[in-house]
Amino acid sequence: MKLTYYGQSCFLVEIKGKKILFDPFITYNELAKNIDVNSIEADVIFLSHGHADHIADCVSIAQRTSAKVVCNYEIHEWLNKQGVSNTHPMNTGGKWAFDFGTVKCVVAQHSSSLPDGSYGGNPMGFVFLTEDKNFYYSGDTALTLDMQLITAWAILDFAVLPIGDNFTMDYIDAEKAADFVDVNVVIGVHYDTFDYIKIDKTAAQQHFTSRGKTLLLPAIGESIEV
Repeated sequence: MKLTYYGQSCFLVEIKGKKILFDPFITYNELAKNIDVNSIEADVIFLSHGHADHIADCVSIAQRTSAKVVCNYEIHEWLNKQGVSNTHPMNTGGKWAFDFGTVKCVVAQHSSSLPDGSYGGNPMGFVFLTEDKNFYYSGDTALTLDMQLITAWAILDFAVLPIGDNFTMDYIDAEKAADFVDVNVVIGVHYDTFDYIKIDKTAAQQHFTSRGKTLLLPAIGESIEV
């Protein structure tokens, strides 16, 4: 499976010919200044929650590409008011069979509000079950025991987890989360963008290596096979 990283928690995977984009925050990310947001194509956009660093480019990309946006009900209503009508509302515990695979929404322990300050509903993570690979994107979250439930629903190939600390898990908790969901390969996100979440990348990767796991930290704009 090909994964392209666009900074913060924004990445794109390609499944069955579909381009699936997550939490688009590029225009306002100084570290992603070399990425042309208007060159990014998407068939589907998944939003884990409503904070600006996960949703800032959603409206413009959705309107330009006509991508379907999958999100919680409150964000769905907000997007409709912004002129984005191609939305699919979901909520924690629910699942849906899309043409590229089945997605189940799971608990994320965080907060959520929209850029205008309105209520953003509950944050979520997503478990993807596809003919290619299965993976878990946690969204912004603390380490939770709820993660252990995921192995009852899926045998995962990899996980995409925040590692920046302060607002989410740090890399130590992310490595424990990898144990909970039974994966040895983690793509780290939500780090270095702001002073609050700058990390020692070498120390983070060494921590995973010392425990028999791999922490992948692709450069912004880099595509990798996972």
